[in-house]
Amino acid sequence: MKTEKIIRQDVLERIKKIPIVDTLGFDFIEMDNGLCEAVVKHQKKYDGIYESFHGGLLMTVADSISAFALLTLAGADAPITTTDMNIRFLAACRTDVRALARVIKHGRTLAPVAVDMYDMNNVHVAVAQVNYIILNK
Repeated sequence: MKTEKIIRQDVLERIKKIPIVDTLGFDFIEMDNGLCEAVVKHQKKYDGIYESFHGGLLMTVADSISAFALLTLAGADAPITTTDMNIRFLAACRTDVRALARVIKHGRTLAPVAVDMYDMNNVHVAVAQVNYIILNK
């Protein structure tokens, strides 16, 4: 049985206004209930020294997709910001990257998010954790 993939339109409308989303070419697969999954195009002009997806850009993907997952719980207009993040690179990524972010805990002020990243051959290329603070308006 196939499960329906949902994309929260209110969150999508907010994030379409963020320039990095267009620059990196996010293609959203699912975005709802503390989860966001997207594919980001591999562009050779953004390669690192090993002719693979630059690690700093993979971290940017992880940071961005984590925020989008959190906005599905906190609200599309929630004032959030990254407090810290870490990434572990597991393999070179020489294709587009599929990133899957899941909110670990949506607290009153803090929200950690886990991210798994895969190449198009389903090789696990990176894991990350990004922590957010939910600011008072």
